[in-house]
Amino acid sequence: MASRFLAAACHVSPITLSAAKTTEKCISFINQAAKNSADLVVFPESYIPAFPIWGAIQAPTQNHVFFERMVKESIYIDGEEMHAIRDTAKQTGTVVSVGISEKVRYSTATMFNSNIIIGSDGEILVHHRKLMPTFFEKLTWSPGDGYGLRVANTRFGKIGALICGENTNPLARYALMAQGEQVHISTWPAIWPTVVPSNNHGSRPHYDNVAANKTRAAAHCFENKCFGILCAGHLDEATLEVVSSLAQKSGYMHHGLTYAPHAVTCFLDPTGAALPGHIIDPESGERTEKKDLCTEEGILYAELDLEKCVEGKQYHDIVGGYQRLDVFNLKIDRTRRKPATFTRKSTTEF
Repeated sequence: MASRFLAAACHVSPITLSAAKTTEKCISFINQAAKNSADLVVFPESYIPAFPIWGAIQAPTQNHVFFERMVKESIYIDGEEMHAIRDTAKQTGTVVSVGISEKVRYSTATMFNSNIIIGSDGEILVHHRKLMPTFFEKLTWSPGDGYGLRVANTRFGKIGALICGENTNPLARYALMAQGEQVHISTWPAIWPTVVPSNNHGSRPHYDNVAANKTRAAAHCFENKCFGILCAGHLDEATLEVVSSLAQKSGYMHHGLTYAPHAVTCFLDPTGAALPGHIIDPESGERTEKKDLCTEEGILYAELDLEKCVEGKQYHDIVGGYQRLDVFNLKIDRTRRKPATFTRKSTTEF
C-alpha cells in the first residue's frame, strides 16, 4: 500500500438543475484531475444536480417549482449518471467521491442527500445518506440511516466522508474514526444563507461557514490524527441566474444569494493545521501554490503522506490507547431503512 498519494478537491459549480450536464462536467473534471496524476478526486455536497439554496431564501409555499425540478433532476444510485461516473473512475484508475441528490424507486418524490465513494475499479465502496438534513434542507431531503457510516478501503488508505453538518456530530465522526479512517472528506455547499441582508434585519450576522467548516474539520483531524479534505461547491453567475429566474421574487432571491458568504475548499494535516495545496493550469500545466479555493472555480491538489497519521496517535489514540472502552460503548445500527418489510406466508400444507 502506497503511503503517499495525490488528492484533488474539485471546487466546482453544477450546471444547476441539470443532472445530465452536471454529470458531463463531473466526468470532465475527473479526467482533468487524472491527467494531472490524481489518485483521489472529490466533489462537493449534492453536486448533482444542485444544492437547494433556494430553501433558505423563499418560504416553502413558494418553492413548489423548485421541489418538482429537484425531484426530476435527482438521480438513482443505479441510474445512468452513476454508471457513467463509475465507468470514468475505472477508466482513469481513480477513486472518486461525489455528492448527489438521490431519489429512490419506491417513491415519486423521496430524496436523500447522499455521498458516494467509488473505487478505482468502478465499484461503489460507500453509499452514505446524510443522517439528518440541516435547517432548511429538511424541506427537500429525508433523513438517512447508518448504512453508510463506513470507510472505504482503497489501495492507498482508508477514506471516510461526512456531509456538511454531520461533521458537527461527534458520534458520526467517531463511527468513522473507529474504523481506522486516515483521510476524512467533508463536503459543503457553495453558500449556506441564514439571513437576507436588509435595512431592518438589525445586527444579526451571517453564519460564518468558512470558520465553522474549518473548525469542525480541524477538530476531527486533530482528534483522529487524519488528513482532512474540505470540498465545497462554487457559486457561479449561471446558478444565480437559473435560481433567480425560477423564484417568485427574482430580485429578492438574487440579493439573498449574492450576499451569502462563500465556502472554501482546502486541505488539513493530521494536527488540524492547513496543508498547502496547489492548482495546475489546464492549458500550460503550470503549477501555482494555493492554500484554498473560494470565489474561483478549479481543482485544488495536495499530496498526502499517510505516515504522518502515526505520530499523533502516541498522544491521543481515542479509539485505542487513549480510550476507556470499559466505560464507553458506542453501538451503530447500519440497517438500510426501507418504508416497509414484506413477508410471504408459507403455502405448504400439512
